[in-house]
Amino acid sequence: QVQLVESGGGSVQAGGSLRLSCVASVYIDSRHCMGWFRQAPGKEREGVAGIYGASTDYADSVKGRFTISRDNAKDTLYLQMNSLKPEDTAMYYCAVNRAWGCWKYLLRGDSYNDWGQGTQVTVSS
Repeated sequence: QVQLVESGGGSVQAGGSLRLSCVASVYIDSRHCMGWFRQAPGKEREGVAGIYGASTDYADSVKGRFTISRDNAKDTLYLQMNSLKPEDTAMYYCAVNRAWGCWKYLLRGDSYNDWGQGTQVTVSS
């Protein structure tokens, strides 16, 4: 089982930026999928961004504003969030899927096996 620890959340005003990080306890190969998900109070969990090798996928609501990246040497996943909006307020989680074929389901939370504890992002208007 992989342990994941997120950091970088906080409170910002609309239009601001944050960079989330997620460090894994074991080596994560570039052929493994990693993703960022979020859940706001009273709402379902939403896939925000996913990465497999050099391929990425994003939710429509964050395209052009968020960028997912990974540093395999550091076993770390990042999410650069720019032009933040109040509707981006949520708990953000990173997750790993090491199963073959994971690239088919980059934004599907139920396909991921290991999850972090989350980091809170709050955007005020």
